[in-house]
Amino acid sequence: MSQENYIQNLFAERIGGKNYGKDTEIYKFEKIKRAKAAAKAEHPDVELIDMGVGEPDEMADAGIVAKLAEEAAKPENRGYADNGINEFKSAAANYLKNVFGVDGIDAEEEINHSIGSKPGLAMLPSAFINPGDVTIMTVPGYPVLGTHTKFLGGEVYNVPLLKENGFLPNLDSIPEEIRTRAKLFYLNYPNNPTGAGATVEFFEKVIAFAKKYDIVIVHDAPYAALTYDGVKPFSFLSVQGAKEVGIEFHSLSKSYNMTGWRIGFIAGNPLVVKAFKDIKDNNDSGQFIAIQKAAAYGLEHPEITEKIAEKYSRRHDMLAKALNEVGFKAEKPKGSFFMYVEAPKAIKGGQTFETGEDFSQYLIREKLISTVPWDDAGRFVRFSVTFNAPGVEKEIEIIDEIKRRLSDVEFIF
Repeated sequence: MSQENYIQNLFAERIGGKNYGKDTEIYKFEKIKRAKAAAKAEHPDVELIDMGVGEPDEMADAGIVAKLAEEAAKPENRGYADNGINEFKSAAANYLKNVFGVDGIDAEEEINHSIGSKPGLAMLPSAFINPGDVTIMTVPGYPVLGTHTKFLGGEVYNVPLLKENGFLPNLDSIPEEIRTRAKLFYLNYPNNPTGAGATVEFFEKVIAFAKKYDIVIVHDAPYAALTYDGVKPFSFLSVQGAKEVGIEFHSLSKSYNMTGWRIGFIAGNPLVVKAFKDIKDNNDSGQFIAIQKAAAYGLEHPEITEKIAEKYSRRHDMLAKALNEVGFKAEKPKGSFFMYVEAPKAIKGGQTFETGEDFSQYLIREKLISTVPWDDAGRFVRFSVTFNAPGVEKEIEIIDEIKRRLSDVEFIF
């Protein structure tokens, strides 16, 4: 047996076993990548407008960058951070109180840093999931918690986020058999990709549901501070009883333009946080202390996020107006930098679109506008207002160009 065949037969079933790497299915984001390359090659003189990017288009605030440089030069910050520094934890606790009105968080026992929220979500199932246990997820959504649940031999139950329910999961639709076996329930508001926001009433129902069925709520809140039109940033932990049943992950990636810095935190139930610390201790040695100190500076200056939110709010207003003028039913989201829009069924006198992906591919190849399709619960495409545009004039130019490119056809919905 050749070395290649010997290694091929050793792969774990969780990533495909002996068939790992042989799957010929092309995944959504690879299809987008290929379509973008083909469109650019066919139309080299036309600028591709990328509305699919899921990360900020600007640098972190100059004060944060300066703080990193200052702290990185200090020899005492060079070592392992392990489960983090008190300065960052205290800043996170104050941030929760000052921005979200969350009182009574113990910085030492109820907060811990994470190297971004993605690794935190990936690690948490290791503290809870045994083979046969269930994680409840919402779709469309961010699948990491579910992926690692499956890696551990658990099962994932998906609840669709439907327009008619305000893109909130219908708890009553979850079968009793799933409720009794579930250990984790993942929620994400403001939501990616729908942009929907949660309410106090919804979270109160979630808390009662968790208590009744002994479930841990995992609220992923990377967009929580990016809200618009006077809507106050809202935390799951601000609702009475939340800390008894769950935790919340925060990230500085979206709200502080710090995606590549990889820094966030878990907050909430002390027993869950303790378990997370133990799992984390066996996965990493902590984020660079200088980054934690720069992040603490950012958390102490929430006006940085407020300024970023003003930009996204302006872009959302312009984009919704432009899309509605060419026939869409676009609504400004409650938060996040995503606008989730129902895809048309066809072009009058032209081609039809069976799925959101069909329409997304059409936009890329024919209009050189890149979006992300979602077909998990209806036919939708996600526009992101993180497109690269230095200044308001360039923003207006790009939005006007989107409208112009979509105005020469009539969409049927």
